[in-house]
Amino acid sequence: MDMQAYQLAADTVRQRLGTAEIGIVLGSGLGDFADRLTEAESLPYAEIPGFPVSTVAGHAGLWWRGRLGGHTVFLMQGRVHAYEGLGLEAVTMYVRVMRLLGVKTLILTNAAGCVNTEWKPGDLMLLRDFINYSGRNPLIGPNLDAFGPRFPDMSEAYSRRLAEICRTQAEKLGIALREGVYTWFNGPCYETPAEIRMVRILGADAVGMSTVPETIVARHCGMEVLGLSCLTNMAAGILPQPLNHLEVVEVANRVKEQFSALLTATVEAL
Repeated sequence: MDMQAYQLAADTVRQRLGTAEIGIVLGSGLGDFADRLTEAESLPYAEIPGFPVSTVAGHAGLWWRGRLGGHTVFLMQGRVHAYEGLGLEAVTMYVRVMRLLGVKTLILTNAAGCVNTEWKPGDLMLLRDFINYSGRNPLIGPNLDAFGPRFPDMSEAYSRRLAEICRTQAEKLGIALREGVYTWFNGPCYETPAEIRMVRILGADAVGMSTVPETIVARHCGMEVLGLSCLTNMAAGILPQPLNHLEVVEVANRVKEQFSALLTATVEAL
């Protein structure tokens, strides 16, 4: 994908919605957070030139602009994933479009499987780092120098400054915020028990099928990134029961008030 494609999409969003300095992405089951916006306007992904459209339940496919916590924000109500048959350029397209529209701070949320056996479904986790177990990278191919360097640093993939702000707000709200490492698998099948045992040895606390490619592209673009996971289920093999997407959405709905309060307070404190 060339700069012209990103610029065309950015021009369309700018004309329809405007600009913002903060971007938020809502993961599976977390889409109701869009109701928190005031002065809100939305644009369907399908109306943005070249933009991929969400196909997964719980991902509405709307690009919002509104007010939250005293700031003007963009909010992505749903994302697309590599397992939907899309290349990583398409999966991460919105990140580069946001950067062209002035976004400097990106908050990525997701629903994730819990690997850490001391935690439980319904816990919220602050992403401290990631493991890319997919074997894929969205920066493979010609480098787009207008966005960032050929070899971007990932030693602080998730901003320590933003993490401290979120941690402080969680403490004020009385929310027990976990902190850990997120591992990206391609999906769409859930991981096997053997894979979960392996990534636990590698240091993972949660697993999921998103977030990491967007993090990589955002850091390449010079954005600060905050990552938050809603731990919706224990990962494969930990409990004697199968996994299903309905459970993911149900648990996300159960903790949405707590999640919404933390996200709103964090944005307000930026």
